[in-house]
Amino acid sequence: MMDYLASMYIDNELDLDEKVLFVDKIHSDPPFYQETCSLLHQEKLLRMPPDTSTLPTRAPVSAVTGLWFGKILQPIIYAAVGFAAAGLLWFNQATTCAPAQCFNRFVIYEPSAHQVELAGSFTGWQRTPMEPIGNSGYWALQLHVPSGEHRFAYILDGSRQMADPTLPVREKDDYGGENSILNVEDRV
Repeated sequence: MMDYLASMYIDNELDLDEKVLFVDKIHSDPPFYQETCSLLHQEKLLRMPPDTSTLPTRAPVSAVTGLWFGKILQPIIYAAVGFAAAGLLWFNQATTCAPAQCFNRFVIYEPSAHQVELAGSFTGWQRTPMEPIGNSGYWALQLHVPSGEHRFAYILDGSRQMADPTLPVREKDDYGGENSILNVEDRV
């Protein structure tokens, strides 16, 4: 639970009341303070670009070994790479691939809602519950969405349908509501 609260703080997903509780917790609980500082240092390290200045520009090989060993192995390595590439090309043509799956995060701000669900063409129009992000009023859900054009809407408190306010492209549905249109492109 403490990791979760610290993570929410680091990601700026706490409302003002939760931030006050977080600061109070930091001051009253030294182990929580230490753990939060450790997580902040880890986050700082993760966001820093890697230091490549100490990496060698070329792998060290002795001059004598490099000459004869390279002359013998180089043609063999090239042939192996060529055969592997040909095999991969043949295998890719012989199999049918599923459409690319993309990981999408859906977020909506509805502080007055007690329940928020998402339904769309990528869920077979089955309602999928969203999770509240603390007490911030935001609701979130992460789903794998195949590439292509999809329609979806949020369902608030089990009955009220709402299009995504952040997506400008919408269309009327057959029931008098609006669906958002989401285009997901192939990603490699």
